Amino acid sequence: MTILVEQPADLGAETVEKKAGSDDNELVLDGGFPIPRSVQNAGFEAPEINSFGHSFRDYDAESERQKTVEEFYRVNHINQTYDFVRRMREEYGKLDKVEMSIWECCELLNDVVDDSDPDLDEPQIEHLLQTAEAIRKDYPDQDWLHLTGLIHDLGKVLLHPGFGGLPQWAVVGDTFPVGCAFDESIVHHKYFKENSDSRNPTYNTKNGIYEEGCGLNNISMSWGHDDYMYLVAKQNGTTLPPAGLFIIRFHSFYALHRSGAYKHLMNEEDHESLKWLKIFNKYDLYSKSKVRIDVEKVKPYYLSLIEKYFPAKLRW
Repeated sequence: MTILVEQPADLGAETVEKKAGSDDNELVLDGGFPIPRSVQNAGFEAPEINSFGHSFRDYDAESERQKTVEEFYRVNHINQTYDFVRRMREEYGKLDKVEMSIWECCELLNDVVDDSDPDLDEPQIEHLLQTAEAIRKDYPDQDWLHLTGLIHDLGKVLLHPGFGGLPQWAVVGDTFPVGCAFDESIVHHKYFKENSDSRNPTYNTKNGIYEEGCGLNNISMSWGHDDYMYLVAKQNGTTLPPAGLFIIRFHSFYALHRSGAYKHLMNEEDHESLKWLKIFNKYDLYSKSKVRIDVEKVKPYYLSLIEKYFPAKLRW
């Protein structure tokens, strides 16, 4: 595998759960998502708090980690403009960085830690396998969902020097539409006042450049690993169902699937896919624990799924 090392793209930045049983068979974690106790009994202990001692996705608790997260979102919200997203999609949509397999990409993430996430301080490969295995135990017949769990964060290779070494604010974090008003439910919304799109009448209304009911496939999202992996999967001809691609592209779109914002832009297909995203999301959060996965034991299974849904080598 040869990785072409390039200088970072011109970013042109303007600057720089509580445990609550709804009944005897469920736990309720972050966002109110129910989790069957059967999963807990199968070895995935549902933690009440993240590894920093706070509720999941707690952006307000005082700690050094939280300060890092808030600074991340300050820079992110200032710089994620419609024009920036357009340039990033044009550049990275070329998929001309490297050819490699899905599993090779998984291994590249071993050194990646997500600065935007208040819950994790461990390599991403651990989180990917935790997510996939938790889903597999509850949905044994939905193999596409297992694979989606494994690959949903692979776009974080954008942080790798071989992909231009993009800064964290251009790769990770909660995502949101650009080209229309920034909803107040977006974490650390206050920093959008310094985003130039907030002062642009073309972009700062509820619908902005879009039409109500146009469908999320026609919306430009803030640039990051979600949108990049979506482009990689789609342009490499994956046979994952539409719900799988929807999950990959929108799993960090918390303003939608946690707060219900931007639903006026959805179409009928989006509403069907959102049901699967909400199922996925509880495992994405739930698996952020210290459960260790035997990589060599589960690797053959996931290699078989990769072969089923993807070509042997992908353009990235």
